[in-house]
Amino acid sequence: MPNSTTEIIDSVTGSRRLRRNRRFDWTRRLVQESVLSVNDLILPIFLMEGDGTEEAIGAMPGISRYSVDRAVKVAQQAHKLGIPAIAPFPNVALDKRDRTGSEITNPDNLICQFVRAVKSKCPDIGVITDAALDPFTDHGHDGVLDNGIIVNDESVAQIVAGALRQAEAGADIIAPSDMMDGRIGAIRLALDEAGFQDVGILSYTAKYASAFYGPYREAIGTGGLLHGDKKTYYVDPANSEDAMREAELDIAEGADMLMVKPGMPYLDIVRRMKAEFGMPVFVYQVSGEYSMIESAAANGYIDGDRVMMESLLAFKRAGADGILTYHALRAAEKLNAAR
Repeated sequence: MPNSTTEIIDSVTGSRRLRRNRRFDWTRRLVQESVLSVNDLILPIFLMEGDGTEEAIGAMPGISRYSVDRAVKVAQQAHKLGIPAIAPFPNVALDKRDRTGSEITNPDNLICQFVRAVKSKCPDIGVITDAALDPFTDHGHDGVLDNGIIVNDESVAQIVAGALRQAEAGADIIAPSDMMDGRIGAIRLALDEAGFQDVGILSYTAKYASAFYGPYREAIGTGGLLHGDKKTYYVDPANSEDAMREAELDIAEGADMLMVKPGMPYLDIVRRMKAEFGMPVFVYQVSGEYSMIESAAANGYIDGDRVMMESLLAFKRAGADGILTYHALRAAEKLNAAR
């Protein structure tokens, strides 16, 4: 019979002591399975009209809307830190919003102004633009509203027109977040026919009907406009097979990359999508996730920086190739300092 605690433990574990590899910092680094780097980060940037203007977003501590000239400087800061890409989202003046989101087809809208400006000043940073209609509609939905119904095919036609304007302005990747059926194939066909074969498509493949988007809607000015909800076109939070079917269709229609949104509540979807399709999979750490971390940190409930980095690492562990996060600048600074 074992006559010591060590003998008892060894009789159970067979002398396998997993703590040996955790003993030193250098051994932990050697056996680390998932690694987060600046190369994984994409910075969303909120745009507003005006010049030399910055406006804090109340529901997102530390995040602001910027006029195009100021937003370009933020993009330059991101590039200097090594962040590969940015994703602009506009807060459009109310008098430019209508039922069909027609402002998205204006070649001089906020997104197009910003794309041209940032490509002029900082051509080497990637620009990923969203062709959804919600920043441009007077009802806050991602598509065309007709008698209380979001009509699919009319919405796709408008989204395609907007995607072409963004490509003409210099966008590198079109990332439609609207969840309309068939929009990936329609965008791909239109881009190719217009000579934009090299412009990629990052599909918001599994965009869930989530409650985590609230602060974002304040940021782009749609929170008070939204009539009804988006459950008729976003994925049901209860479903995972739905997300896989969406991925199959998007891949068949020509998507170059897939997206899961929100992030942390849907890590299982990130994992499944990466394992089943082997495609580049991106994840969006959305505004609600960001604001919860920042608010808890401000109240002293958590160590904000540690929780920020742990949450980003969790996306990598789940299989994400890239992460859209409002923490991108601060995370990049910490990662660069640790090198």
